[in-house]
Amino acid sequence: MLRITTTTLLLLLTLTTAVQAQSTFTWWNPATASTPVLEGQAWPQEVKNRYDRLPARAEGKVRPVVWNLSRQSAGLMLRFRSNAPEIKVRYVVEGKHALPHMPATGASGVDLYAISSDGDWRWCSARFAFGDTIEYHYRNIEPNDAYHKLGREYRLYLPLYNSVKWMEIGTPEGTLFSSLPARSDKPIVVYGTSIAQGACASRPGMAWTGILSRKLDHPLINLGFSGNGQLEKEVLSMLTEIEAKLYVLDCLPNLVNREYFSLDEVKTRILNAVRTLRQKQATTPILLVEHAGYTDEAINARSRQNYSEVNEVLRAAFAQLQTEGIKELYLLPKQDLEQDIETMVDGTHPNDLGMMRYAQGYERKIREILKEPVGTISTTRPVIQMREPGNYDWDARHREILQMNKTNPPKVLLIGNSITHFWGGLPQGPRATGADSWKAVFDPMGAHNLGYGWDRIENVLWRVYHGELDGYGAQKIYVMIGTNNFHLNTDEEILTGWRQLIEAIKVRQPAATLTMVGVYPRRKEEKRVRELNLKLAALTQEMGVKYLDAGKVLVKPDGTIDESLFTDGLHPNAEGYRKVSKEYR
Repeated sequence: MLRITTTTLLLLLTLTTAVQAQSTFTWWNPATASTPVLEGQAWPQEVKNRYDRLPARAEGKVRPVVWNLSRQSAGLMLRFRSNAPEIKVRYVVEGKHALPHMPATGASGVDLYAISSDGDWRWCSARFAFGDTIEYHYRNIEPNDAYHKLGREYRLYLPLYNSVKWMEIGTPEGTLFSSLPARSDKPIVVYGTSIAQGACASRPGMAWTGILSRKLDHPLINLGFSGNGQLEKEVLSMLTEIEAKLYVLDCLPNLVNREYFSLDEVKTRILNAVRTLRQKQATTPILLVEHAGYTDEAINARSRQNYSEVNEVLRAAFAQLQTEGIKELYLLPKQDLEQDIETMVDGTHPNDLGMMRYAQGYERKIREILKEPVGTISTTRPVIQMREPGNYDWDARHREILQMNKTNPPKVLLIGNSITHFWGGLPQGPRATGADSWKAVFDPMGAHNLGYGWDRIENVLWRVYHGELDGYGAQKIYVMIGTNNFHLNTDEEILTGWRQLIEAIKVRQPAATLTMVGVYPRRKEEKRVRELNLKLAALTQEMGVKYLDAGKVLVKPDGTIDESLFTDGLHPNAEGYRKVSKEYR
């Protein structure tokens, strides 16, 4: 007779439960996607292996060590949406653990972040197991925010120092999961050393490049090659192929060995790097970065000499390039990276505190270069949103607008929230309450509708910073935004947001006539709207732009809204839109 002990029975039950749990998950393999989904790849259609960073044609052109490092997935990231209460990631890597002083969770692990429907970042903890197949299990996730039941956006950062062979993401059957395409925005391109690749972050999202990409919310391509960021012409030639928002050259830590690189050679490489980029990319900003120093520099004369010499050379090369007339060239000095005796693992590679300091220094400089300032209150901090996915997809609308502006540049723009979005015009929304008045007034102007339902000032600011006003010259821009900030912000906070938004629009469309449209009146808020619009009128006069109180036609003589012109006390009906449209003629 077969005897089953209690221990054996418990083991069998555990295995059975595990099998059942696994069988209830639906799995998605990024390799099966029909469009690029891996963000951080500059050549997604040319890679030899799915998770490589350089194109297949680079093999044999770059040095073998650079090619092998390019097989490591540093900086690659997947975006998806889900309302699942738990998420599993399982994958296989090719290489061994990279650096003995770097955590396995950073070298070979993954890292999951979420974005709330209001655009706030969240980090997800996991139970993980490292074996032939690495598994991460994210549990106890609140599946939805307050607005809807369709979940939120997630971003999964891939290993920094290992090559991914195969990967799947799983969610329980019956929950929603949808992959998101890699964003088409121009990326920030970083060419650097092991520090850029991610050594020695505790997890992939804590590499300074990952932190920076979240702070700026721009795509970022990480071409950090551990020990081999040497400003080589073969790599630089490939960089020129990338339509970048900004190039970052941070290679000095790999050019300090005088046995291989004389100071004259370092200067020559810096000069050649900038000239090579400028030959193909005439206007893209280039940021040169000084060596951030070492933990022991206060007590080690050799360390001080190593970084001081190359930084002096970089400053000399920077000055020479400026005298040559090279524009859009910038320098990030050592002190702005704020490294000290507490910020490095081994005297060279940052720990998580050091990575955060790197990212903060970079963010300050890059925001200055790209003219993307942020403030301390919510109306001045650009964020995305996903508050109304049942009616439309915010991310998809942004992509559609970018493409439409490229193929059919608009002469006139109407920027706003749902009041603008659901008026009419192109790109089409899920409904067009005032289609007839839009067609009569705005179609002859060549207008585009840049309204998004539920948008606030900070969401419009994000859209301005992310390309919706780039690449063409508009004649007129009308902006009506702020009503969705009423329950969150004071009038002064709204005014501060308007000021920053006006400045951002003027920088990107200096020749356009900008008109700030007063907030339309709304039920039980008429008095606040009137008072706030008076402040907006004064602000526009101060800033040299126009003001239009188009919503005045929607109120009765006693100052309350005319309910016959609204659908819900906030959004005009067709007749309301007809009356308002006459104010824009």
